[in-house]
Amino acid sequence: MTEYNPHIVDIKNLKDAKHEIKKIGSDPYSIEIMAPKAISKLIKMENVILQDAIIIKQDMLSIGGEVAVPKNTFELNEKKASILIIGTIKQLNELVIKLNRHYPRLKKISNELSLILKDLL
Repeated sequence: MTEYNPHIVDIKNLKDAKHEIKKIGSDPYSIEIMAPKAISKLIKMENVILQDAIIIKQDMLSIGGEVAVPKNTFELNEKKASILIIGTIKQLNELVIKLNRHYPRLKKISNELSLILKDLL
């Protein structure tokens, strides 16, 4: 045992995050701000057109997240691929907003992402 007892707290959704933040006595007004930052998720999307993958990656990088794309994405040799979107709930929600500002295909991706994020509430 160490003096400060560092350990991993398993947070699966926003309810868990809010509970843990409240449990240590944080300001109640801060809980809504901090909880979405407490959860990181990796979302796999399949059959993404590579041009869209590049835009998704740029948008996610601009808000501090990441998107893993196939090695040859920027060569645009393939038409579609799977990608991994990596970020906090806060970043993923920001990505949904950003993608919704683009053309219809990215708006559809935005809508599908927002549906999966609702499951984390």
